[in-house]
Amino acid sequence: MNFLGHRRVLVVTAVEPERQAVLRGLSGAGVAAESAVMVEAGGVGSAAAAAATARVLALGRFDAVLSAGIGGGIGVPIGGTTVATASIAADLGADSPDGFIGLDELGFGTATLATDPELVAAVTAAVPHVATGPVLTVSTVTGTLAGTRDLTARYPDAVAEAMEGFGVATAAAQAGVPFVELRTISNPVGPRDRDAWRIGDALEGLSEAFTCLAKLTP
Repeated sequence: MNFLGHRRVLVVTAVEPERQAVLRGLSGAGVAAESAVMVEAGGVGSAAAAAATARVLALGRFDAVLSAGIGGGIGVPIGGTTVATASIAADLGADSPDGFIGLDELGFGTATLATDPELVAAVTAAVPHVATGPVLTVSTVTGTLAGTRDLTARYPDAVAEAMEGFGVATAAAQAGVPFVELRTISNPVGPRDRDAWRIGDALEGLSEAFTCLAKLTP
């Protein structure tokens, strides 16, 4: 059985509720996850996500890797779905009196990893009303107006913020496996208002997205 045109796919979420949402979406379309897809809750943050992804990739053959979960939307409404054209480690760099200096500018490597164009095309074709653009990976979720202004000024094309994508992307890139990131939106990026978050709606959207993806299975 194939999934997204690949024999075997690894889906990495941060936490168990996201993993269960993905599994519900797959089972809702009649896909037995173990036959085509392995879904792993790798932990919160880029380091945990990278370590978990690398561990699983070392144990078996996979043809594609998806970082999946919920996140904050940048110009994308709550309940919306985003697919990354690149995963960017938005706060990997150095602070300075003149502002943030990114890893690329420092000359120590890159903080941007492009996603696989074929996977992006497949996901956007399968899931309705997807917003595409860079998805930012941060270690500290943005929660102030000043932080939001700084972030969006540096990354004006970004569509979402989360905490794991760049870590999953790094492990996939080092293993030579195609990668993409999918996020459903639980809250807008901006001043922190926990009461306005809609985590349940975002998890439901995650399930629906994977039901759509599963329907691509031959």
